[in-house]
Amino acid sequence: MPRLDYVIHYVESLGRSVTFYRDVIGLTVRLEGDGYVEFAMDNTKFSLFERSRLAELIGREGGTPPCGEIGFMIDDVDGEAARLERLGVEILSGPVNRPWRERTLHIADPDGNIIEFAQKLR
Repeated sequence: MPRLDYVIHYVESLGRSVTFYRDVIGLTVRLEGDGYVEFAMDNTKFSLFERSRLAELIGREGGTPPCGEIGFMIDDVDGEAARLERLGVEILSGPVNRPWRERTLHIADPDGNIIEFAQKLR
């Protein structure tokens, strides 16, 4: 399998989560409809789907968050931490230097899904 095509987070409130990813994280909505919102990304699709609609999609409920993590590569983890703190976002961990030569910061979205911001260390 040569590449990952998309990641979808199942969310309780599509409106609340879109506001978070748009206004706090800074993503731009590219497509929306039928309980689904997709953000404009360069390398993959990142989307949200209304958890209450899972039964009609796959025939059962989804898991309880946090179910996974998404990561964004950025240039300045410390600057992002300061920006997020000014917005009142709870920092779960970091910024901290990791043994794999990245500086990381972790927060959670409104459903408890984990978001990591990572900066390559030289």
